[in-house]
Amino acid sequence: MVERIAFKGLLANDAASLSNDQYLKLIKSRQRRSIKRNSLQYRELLLKVAEMKKAANKKPIKTHIREAVILPSWIGLTFSVYTGKEFQQFEISAGMLGHRLGEFAYSTKRVLHSAPGIRATRGSKFLAVK
Repeated sequence: MVERIAFKGLLANDAASLSNDQYLKLIKSRQRRSIKRNSLQYRELLLKVAEMKKAANKKPIKTHIREAVILPSWIGLTFSVYTGKEFQQFEISAGMLGHRLGEFAYSTKRVLHSAPGIRATRGSKFLAVK
């Protein structure tokens, strides 16, 4: 069965056609407040997105603004979000609406320990951790 990616029951085409007022009524109050009281950085990002859409450019939009709330007009665009070390790239879909950009660009990775630490014996690798 094919997975149906939707936002509050709206498919990608319907969600992309939402006006800002309709969208603000559908999202949670924390995201709504963040959009209404947008910072200078957020406004600059909105200008950059509008410029890329007008130019019909397929290059990813690079940003450091991890707290930006994803808007319906961004569906189908590719973003590169800074993780603190590198830029992680992903495409916006309808299921991502209402979330923040930083939620999809993980800044930490799983820790893999392969060898014992400094001044540890080879046998201590196999001891149970308390």
